[in-house]
Amino acid sequence: MKLLVFCLFAALCGASRTDRSLERRKLQEVLRELSDVRQSLQHSEQLLNTPPQNVEDCCCLPALQCYRTNMEVQFKELKRNEKKLSRSLKHHLTERGLNLCATGNTTTTCQACHSYPKEKAGEFFNRLESLIQRAVTKLSLD
Repeated sequence: MKLLVFCLFAALCGASRTDRSLERRKLQEVLRELSDVRQSLQHSEQLLNTPPQNVEDCCCLPALQCYRTNMEVQFKELKRNEKKLSRSLKHHLTERGLNLCATGNTTTTCQACHSYPKEKAGEFFNRLESLIQRAVTKLSLD
């Protein structure tokens, strides 16, 4: 019986490390796609609601939602690489990787997307990249 419990525990621990690895790889893929899109839209004069650089851990998922919504609304006719990035931002591994909120911390209230200041596309993509890199770093430390 003890051996069975130990094996189940080992399998569960290994699965969580594998999940973290998958999340980290997905976020690294998002960073590559973001780099491609940023080059094509860097000089756009389009203004987008942009979450701040220092989003609290528990507000990373709402910030991601804000980035996704802005891309869909502001860049309605997405090119191939932009569609790929948009799909990757919606992927469940991306969401899980950006779920940086420590369990039990429910006191944080996040700003609504429309309340963030509008910034040019270059700054929008810089901050999105920063958010993704922050999550990759946290996943690498786990």
